[in-house]
Order: sequence, then C-alpha cells, then structure tokens
Amino acid sequence: MTDTAPPEWLLTADSRLVIIDVQDRLLAAIAGAEQVVTMCEKLVHAAQRLAIPVAATEQNPAGIGPTTASLAALIPLRFGKVHFSAAREADFLAWAAGGGTLVLAGTEAHVCVLQTALGLRALGLRVAVVMDATGSRQAASREAAFDRLRAHGVELVTVEMVLFEWLERYDRPEFREVLRLIK
Repeated sequence: MTDTAPPEWLLTADSRLVIIDVQDRLLAAIAGAEQVVTMCEKLVHAAQRLAIPVAATEQNPAGIGPTTASLAALIPLRFGKVHFSAAREADFLAWAAGGGTLVLAGTEAHVCVLQTALGLRALGLRVAVVMDATGSRQAASREAAFDRLRAHGVELVTVEMVLFEWLERYDRPEFREVLRLIK
C-alpha cells in the first residue's frame, strides 16, 4: 500500500496554530484557566517540534497586559488587537492566510475565539477550535460558543486529536517527544 494524500478534513503540517488572548488579567476570571494554559503549552511545544507556525494574539495589550509569561516565552510572534475578532486585524490576517487549517485555542471561547473563528470562516479559511485548550468565565458561555461554532462549520477538536493528526504516523522521529506531551 502506498502513501496517499491525507483527507481534506485531517489537520496536517500545513496548519497554523493561534493562541488567542491568553493574558493574565483575562485568565484570572476564566474557569479552568490552569488547564487552558497547560493545554495551550502542549499545543505550542508540539507545533514547534513539528515546524508548524505559531502566533498569539493579545487583546488591548497596553491595558490588559501581554500573553501570560509561560506562553510568551514560547511564542515570539504576537499580534496586538483592538477588535475582538483577530480576523479584522490586517497584520494578523496576512499571517493567517498563509496556508493550511487555522487551529485556534485560548480565551474567551464565546468572545474572541468565537468571533475570530467565524470571521476566518467567512473569509473561506479552514478553522478548528481546540475545545480542551479554550475557556470562558462560565461553562454555559463556553458550551454555547462550541454549539455556534459547530453550526457554522468550524471543526471542534481536542489537543490529542490535533497532536496525532499533525504527527500522522508513529514512525516519525518526533513521535516519542510529542507523545510525552500527552502522557
């Protein structure tokens, strides 16, 4: 059996990872904030190991502050924004349109993640939101965001789904290192 191109729905190495607004002043109000940060870190480590482009957005960084330190240390490319939707920011959009599925994670699910995902979809881009790396202040807002995203054709995935789809096969040299992020 020969290798064939992966199916269109599979997240592949032409993806781009976007960590949205994981800033300390926002995290203070997010339910499960520690898990959101931990899962975002796993995504970033895997993306870097697999040479997948990574960027972060920061909502009003002068007023709210920068990306939380653990992620900021890993993500040198960060886009400040005034719109809730990063898809309305020209510099971010120029980067995002560079190819592949845009894999989004961060805060808040029902505001900036939702509006960014819907904005990118409206522009015809493929978008996936990582559910276990995305948070809101209230569970009901988070779940409503996921329902709405699903209704608009955004793929909802988990960190493990993303990592295994990025890997595609177990015999890659990066497999063990990425697997350690899951365990």
